[in-house]
Amino acid sequence: MTEERKTTESAGPGAIPDRADPERYEARDFRLSSFLEITDNEFFAVEMQYPLLGMRNAQPRCLVREEVYERLIRAAKALPGGMRLKFLDAWRPFALQKELYETYSAQIIRDFGLEDCSEEERCAVIRKFVSDPVPDRDVPPVHTTGGAVDVTIIGEDGEELDMGTGFDAFTEKTWTAYFEALPEIIRENRRLLYQVMTGAGFTNLPSEWWHFDYGDRFWAYYEKKPAIYRGVFTEEEIDGGSKEK
Repeated sequence: MTEERKTTESAGPGAIPDRADPERYEARDFRLSSFLEITDNEFFAVEMQYPLLGMRNAQPRCLVREEVYERLIRAAKALPGGMRLKFLDAWRPFALQKELYETYSAQIIRDFGLEDCSEEERCAVIRKFVSDPVPDRDVPPVHTTGGAVDVTIIGEDGEELDMGTGFDAFTEKTWTAYFEALPEIIRENRRLLYQVMTGAGFTNLPSEWWHFDYGDRFWAYYEKKPAIYRGVFTEEEIDGGSKEK
């Protein structure tokens, strides 16, 4: 049903650990935190993908929590000279989360040959690539919190580094540690992204090399801490609007 994952049994120095995706985790201690808008600058490039893909509810602005922004600056400064973090997605409205789930489910079922599987088995695979849009602001889809970002790296030439797959690809090759057993440039590129982001305080979603979290329930699960960001489902709910950075 799925491809064999090419990962290492144990992680050596600099290697990406092979971990399972997070389970449901409800510990929380929410705090008030402003949103900031990220635009192109010396550290960042922004190319939000869902407006380009024609999603009806796509968010064109790159919005994150203020503590997330501080850690993103730290991660970008850790990159070799001339490289920048490129943002593919950040905060998303609940309506977009629902649209993505509905749009991608049929494609995932087809790509992974799940037509004859039970509904439970199908949902288990679908949720590895797109979160179930459960309308619970206390245990929300993580991208609605402003704590989750989808990022890659661009080099001095402005081109994205080769990460082995594109964004939102539906294949086991998107697992962050997939290429760890192979001495390829892809492995080194993924390690660089993983190391600068985790070094700045983020956690990675193991099934998506581009997805990193701070303050949401995925981050809380791996750090064994309470989540600090509640779901914010519409742009109108963002208290005081956003600030440009």
